[in-house]
Amino acid sequence: MAAKLGILAGGGPLPGYLIEACRSSGRDVFVIAFEGQADADVVNAAPHAWVRLGAAEDALGRLRAENVEEIVMAGPVRRPTLAELRPDRRAAKFLARGLLNKGDNGLLGAIVRTLEEQEGFRVVGADTVLEYLRAPEGVFGQVEPDSGMREDIDEGVRVLRETGHLDIGQAVVVQQGIVLGLEAAEGTRRLIERCGDLRREGRGGVLVKLPKPGQEIRADMPTIGPETMSAATQAGLSGIAVAAGSTLVIDRAGLVESADRAGLFVIGIRPADIAGDGGTG
Repeated sequence: MAAKLGILAGGGPLPGYLIEACRSSGRDVFVIAFEGQADADVVNAAPHAWVRLGAAEDALGRLRAENVEEIVMAGPVRRPTLAELRPDRRAAKFLARGLLNKGDNGLLGAIVRTLEEQEGFRVVGADTVLEYLRAPEGVFGQVEPDSGMREDIDEGVRVLRETGHLDIGQAVVVQQGIVLGLEAAEGTRRLIERCGDLRREGRGGVLVKLPKPGQEIRADMPTIGPETMSAATQAGLSGIAVAAGSTLVIDRAGLVESADRAGLFVIGIRPADIAGDGGTG
């Protein structure tokens, strides 16, 4: 019997997929739903408790009372200001190390270490529960990138490698060899929207989304879904490239249908292979 799973739920549909996977397998689950972040329609499908983001003692106490052994962090969480956070004693002790001012990877990595080394939980990635959502290698649908698009993919990979150590974002948009935008605090959808206003004439740009070097992928695996495709279509992009095996694809069938209808490609790539041969194959 699998250990009881605790879901730390941010926004979006991913917590719902985890809840459904546990229900289908008969696995016990309990959700900590962060106030102002999680979607009530998603978390109401499972036993849950609403907890504000700065109430660490409350959240950890509920997890222990529910006999949770494994924890998964799922869904985006908007980073609050210190005033919004109103940290309790345990959260304040954690933040006293200056981690609120770190990049996302530094902060999430510290949270994972605290949960495992100090609190005694095992932290697992969402992909270990939802293996079927991992991006496959190769083209997903009917549309294939041409040579120019593949060059833009390669350039996007290069840019993300060069900037990854800065812990800025997971995505970049490249059009005809020109970087239109790099993901920052606004997230991928807003990046795409911003780049739609910057698009040049001719072939549309390409969104490339990859894990950052050394990223704590259990806490923040890159994710795309129908919302990503909708934004890409509206922005006039040519397609999307993601890391095969290291990206979650929400509602792949719906995403591929939308991509085929709009004439956009979606492809899973192996960045390590690109580094070796200088191309996307």
